[in-house]
Amino acid sequence: MTNDRFKDKVVIVTGAAQGIGRGVALDAAGEGALLVLADRSELIHEVAAEVRQAGGRETVVLADLETYAGAQAVMGAAMAAYGRIDVLVNNVGGTIWAKPYQEYEEAQIEAEIRRSLFPTLWCCRAALPQMIAQKSGVIVNISSIATRSIYRIPYAAAKGGVNALTASLAFEHAADGIRVNAVATGGTEAPPRRVPRNASRLSPQEEQWYQGIVDQTRASSLMHRYGTIEEQVRAILFLASDEASYITGTVLPVGGGDQG
Repeated sequence: MTNDRFKDKVVIVTGAAQGIGRGVALDAAGEGALLVLADRSELIHEVAAEVRQAGGRETVVLADLETYAGAQAVMGAAMAAYGRIDVLVNNVGGTIWAKPYQEYEEAQIEAEIRRSLFPTLWCCRAALPQMIAQKSGVIVNISSIATRSIYRIPYAAAKGGVNALTASLAFEHAADGIRVNAVATGGTEAPPRRVPRNASRLSPQEEQWYQGIVDQTRASSLMHRYGTIEEQVRAILFLASDEASYITGTVLPVGGGDQG
């Protein structure tokens, strides 16, 4: 691994304000990337400041990526700032509720799909015309090993959609010089989210269901532990780099042996 894999490459990171997205942005900046940081939280400006303090270059876009207009705004900002799009890391998503499927309300099911499938669909659609025109590009979608898990069926369905999108898009656009892969992240230790996915206080029953997810995730991992943000970031940036130049259409599980 070199320390300049992304030198002068335009790298878009969505959901870059916290967690894995922030880690991807900071590590890519350290390897020379020209960053576009996208999020709907104002916290993204703090990440931008970290990038600048490390000597990196960035453009910030506040956008709701559950909408196509938001995705178009991000790609437009990348083109205005740098004139091309080399790498797109689709990181927006995450479980909102944790409970048995029969406990989900109709609106909650739709919200989970909007959160964890549509941002990836929209951003791929918005980025493709430019990547096709320049005959090159890399897309890394963030999926999850939760496609086989308990108490988050709508999220699992959304990430299953991300996996199918990854495979089909790679098939369709290999001839355009575009690689498309995904990282299926496992359970990941991270600081408490400053902007929670679900602002409601969990009931005792909901806490029990959430603990069930934690227990199942650790049990399903051959290493019986959660991973770190950095362990996820390394896999994402590997697939985004030229080191993975002969890899496309692949979903890489990063879950300590849990294949998802």
